[in-house]
Amino acid sequence: GYMWWWDVDYEAAGVRIANEIYIPVGRPVKLVMTSADVIHSFWPPNLSGKTDLIPGQITTHWLEASEPGTYRAQCAEFCGLQHARMALFVIALPEAQFQEWLNTKAAPIVQPVDSVLVQGQKAFDTEGCAACHTIRGTPFAGVVGPDLTHIGSRLSLGAGVLPNTYGNLSGWVANPQALKPGNLMPPSYIAAENFHPLMSYLMSLK
Repeated sequence: GYMWWWDVDYEAAGVRIANEIYIPVGRPVKLVMTSADVIHSFWPPNLSGKTDLIPGQITTHWLEASEPGTYRAQCAEFCGLQHARMALFVIALPEAQFQEWLNTKAAPIVQPVDSVLVQGQKAFDTEGCAACHTIRGTPFAGVVGPDLTHIGSRLSLGAGVLPNTYGNLSGWVANPQALKPGNLMPPSYIAAENFHPLMSYLMSLK
């Protein structure tokens, strides 16, 4: 847990995402949790109770979904200005679909060939995005912010603040403080000719 987002790491599979947890239906899943800053609390009310995430400590939480679906979770411990906007989605899939999802997310991204996407990938580096964010399968390996390898397939932006669309992503990148004041992402000053290619590139990362 971070102020105010969730970092989700499938260590054995080499998959890292943000603000979403995918699990197989009908199988107990153990979450191993900690906090990077203040006390947070993981609470998926339709699946289980609450478990605190404590800086410097490891806590565990068991999840099991009996039916496929998308279940909203929330931070249930006041953790600052954007506590109420620190959501996470638990997506329960049938076993075969879960394995397919995991295999897809573990694979390196496909390098772009479309000229607009190629320009967008270059802009990710030259405009400074790579200083904070990782895209696996590229040299971009920032660790301050969420892993963006498959950001185009995410349900939301900003830990549940907005649906993940081209327009919302553009607004978030242009001025994240306007949408979620206090988050650690600074305003972006991206060259006009790079903005559309960069947004198109990010949305292509499924």
